[in-house]
Amino acid sequence: MNIKLISAFLALALASMACGFELPKAPAPEPEVTENMSVPAPDGDQVNLNLAFGAGELTLAPGSSQLVDGTATYNYSAFKPVIKTDGSNVQVGMSEVNFNVFPSFKDLKNIWDLKLGTTPMDLSIEAGAYEGTFELGGLALNNLSIKDGAADVELSFSQPNLTEMSIFEYGTGASNVKMSGLANANFSLMDFSSGAGDYTLDFSGELQRDASITISSGLSNMIIVVPEDVNAIVTVDSGASNVNAGSGWEQNGKIYKQAGEGPMLTFVINIGAGNVTLTK
Repeated sequence: MNIKLISAFLALALASMACGFELPKAPAPEPEVTENMSVPAPDGDQVNLNLAFGAGELTLAPGSSQLVDGTATYNYSAFKPVIKTDGSNVQVGMSEVNFNVFPSFKDLKNIWDLKLGTTPMDLSIEAGAYEGTFELGGLALNNLSIKDGAADVELSFSQPNLTEMSIFEYGTGASNVKMSGLANANFSLMDFSSGAGDYTLDFSGELQRDASITISSGLSNMIIVVPEDVNAIVTVDSGASNVNAGSGWEQNGKIYKQAGEGPMLTFVINIGAGNVTLTK
């Protein structure tokens, strides 16, 4: 190794020691706790629910008589959920942990198993590196926003959304995300953005109105599932990706069309590189 480079490392180490600098230590596991959570729906016509989850496992499903109820299981005291209510705004989160500088998650447990009620709401989910299982069918979501880091997520709308959704926004890092029953979400606009990863967006379900979908992704494998009886038009804006269109799709340059009946799905896909598969 170059002598100058070795000298630079030694100087940096000595300076760090002189300043008392220490790298953060990995926290040690503590006794495991399972805590019940129950949050009543606040008064008002516009309820905003924010789930601020760091790392671990997050499960969401319908079936609560409250706004939110369920359990949190953890073995590190800083993971204790904190519930804040300000008028019609409700946040369930962990305010004591900054997962951007968290040194290690080894041997730590953080599991939320939550059920949501049918109160009409704007739902936002903010998370880091985690595993998520979301069943959102049968809820009443006016808007839905999900922002996460390196995630492994399965999301489904197995039943129709009970209200018209204006915007469904999903932004993720390098992840593995599978979504199904998206027509049941009943959104007007969907905006999906991601880094590298594997993504499946399945638009099965009951499409009740026209909807627009914008997709921006880096180096990724993108699978778009549209049932064969649904009107759809897809514009793929990329010079470095492979597009594989199944039977029933007609191509004209970078535009792909599928003839069907009823409302129309309109896609604009901008992918840096990788594969786009249109299937049914």
